[in-house]
Amino acid sequence: MTAQQHHLPPILSTGTDYEPLAERFRPIFARIQAGALEREQTRSLPFEQVKWLKEAGFGAVRVPVEYGGAGASLPQLLQLLIELAEADSNLPQALRGHFAFVEDRLNAHASSPQDTWFKRFVEGELVGNAWTEVGAVKIGEVVTRVSRQGDQWVVNGTKYYSTGSIFADWIDVYAQRDDNGADVIAAVRVHQPGVKQSDDWDGFGQRTTGSGTSLFENALVEAENLIDFSTRFKYQTAFYQLVLLAVLTGAGRAAVHDITEQVRKRTRVFSTGNASEVSQDVQVQQVVGRASAQVYAAEATTLRAASASQRAYESRFSQDAETEHTANIAAELESAQAQVVISDLVLRATSDLFNALGASATSTSKALDRHWRNARTAASHNPLIYKERIIGDWEINGTEPPYVWQIGGGSKQL
Repeated sequence: MTAQQHHLPPILSTGTDYEPLAERFRPIFARIQAGALEREQTRSLPFEQVKWLKEAGFGAVRVPVEYGGAGASLPQLLQLLIELAEADSNLPQALRGHFAFVEDRLNAHASSPQDTWFKRFVEGELVGNAWTEVGAVKIGEVVTRVSRQGDQWVVNGTKYYSTGSIFADWIDVYAQRDDNGADVIAAVRVHQPGVKQSDDWDGFGQRTTGSGTSLFENALVEAENLIDFSTRFKYQTAFYQLVLLAVLTGAGRAAVHDITEQVRKRTRVFSTGNASEVSQDVQVQQVVGRASAQVYAAEATTLRAASASQRAYESRFSQDAETEHTANIAAELESAQAQVVISDLVLRATSDLFNALGASATSTSKALDRHWRNARTAASHNPLIYKERIIGDWEINGTEPPYVWQIGGGSKQL
């Protein structure tokens, strides 16, 4: 424990003994991995697998110990997500919105008690995500509305990319209030007539994250679950990116594992090769060794970036605005730097590993390409070309990175 941690109030989640924590979940991760290939081939959503994680308390690992959680630090959460992503890279992304909402409530605890939400998390309740709008929506616009209907508040609108919401008990909905125009987060209960969900995500990777459409038609939301968006935790974009880095790293680890197994079992050799057994071919060993090193670097970089966000979390409780501001800048920049490097490392590893095998490795029955497809899909979020520019602008001009950004229609949209 560091001196800084020693002086922090006990309500924070500053870390626990990782191995006992991970051992709680590793048998579940193994069960999840056992069915991952079949789910990919049949495109079956992992409802049962999410239930296993809920029942085991996975969604509460960041909740402080005093409230029944595990008190894990952000690097420890990311390490767990990497292990889960190695089993099935879809699941950490499906839980991305949940852990972001948990992180927001952890930060809100600095100014107001969050006992109710902590209790829900510990009881296994999950929160999905519904922020993105498609169609004729320009940057800066929010079409989804929260309005008063009699003595109730209701939400109306349509969201796409509502990742994980189909597995959740609540949905974190980004909307705008009709009465004062303020942007809010509406925490909406899933199980009500006003919420309809569709599994219409058609990406070539991360196919079972449940990232489809959510429709809200007079969906009820309690007044206490309307959260002013301006209070959202400042390192949120860094956090969202960290989860994607865990997805990428886990996909890389899975690719190294699966290709290595194929190399060990392979009986056919090429006349142009270097040994009578593929496993003894020095060039094949080199291919696997390089990929293993690339994934190792991706994992180390992810955890380094997670440490920056942990410092941002702890600084929220420091009552020192300058310290918090500096920590939030570092969290955003380090997550961006990690994204640029890890995307390249894992995409090369998941592609170049095929050089260790022959054309038979492309068989759809093996679906070894899923690791590259999953990595490519995760890497396509939050375009890294813009992250590179943001990093460069900081290095050259000291320009702060943006903490919130949107996607919407540009000048070509009528």
